[in-house]
Amino acid sequence: MVLITLCLSTTLQAKEYDYDPDNGKEINELCSGCHGEFGQGGKDGEYPRLAAQPIEFTMNQLRLFRDRKRKNFAMVEYIDDRQMPENDIYDISRYLYEIKLKTQLPPIDENAPDFDAYARLLESKMTMQIPKAPGDIERGKKLYNKECDSCHGKEGLGDHKKAVPMLSGQYTNYLWKQVEQLRTLERIHDEDSPKEELLNEFSDEDLTDIFAYLSIVDD
Repeated sequence: MVLITLCLSTTLQAKEYDYDPDNGKEINELCSGCHGEFGQGGKDGEYPRLAAQPIEFTMNQLRLFRDRKRKNFAMVEYIDDRQMPENDIYDISRYLYEIKLKTQLPPIDENAPDFDAYARLLESKMTMQIPKAPGDIERGKKLYNKECDSCHGKEGLGDHKKAVPMLSGQYTNYLWKQVEQLRTLERIHDEDSPKEELLNEFSDEDLTDIFAYLSIVDD
């Protein structure tokens, strides 16, 4: 598996903390300015989806931002030892993990006597469907099943025990941005092998087809 952890950087085990969901919710109010109220991201992947990502994965990324090992100017002012201690990192990571976004809304009868327009609005806000990406979906599926599913799972949902990120339901533009950063070593996949050329075995055509498959796998 080479695509492995398009976003994974370390396998540090999370220290167990007493989870404070209220604290997670409060921190998310700050995060939501870019990543959305429900961690759904936005602007076609300028701000990635965070909802349902493995707890360990999100914790690891926040540590990298905090320690200035992963470059992201937009995150600098929000993440440091003072503003983001370990218990806060755990609370927000778990809070985001527990947000489950639907991929489609069930049909409704607006004339039904018990129809609740406000509840429907809230439900729609927690619905996220990635646009179908260009590419050969069947070829992408074969490549994904051969190279990627052993780590990221059959449906691209990641691995929560191993801190492997979810790829399905993630913005295609964001995935391409990570490919570029990994190829140029702007983003380090494995600190123990910082010069690892993670994605060089894949052509752009290969990745286009894989991302096309990932864009529809959760439909």
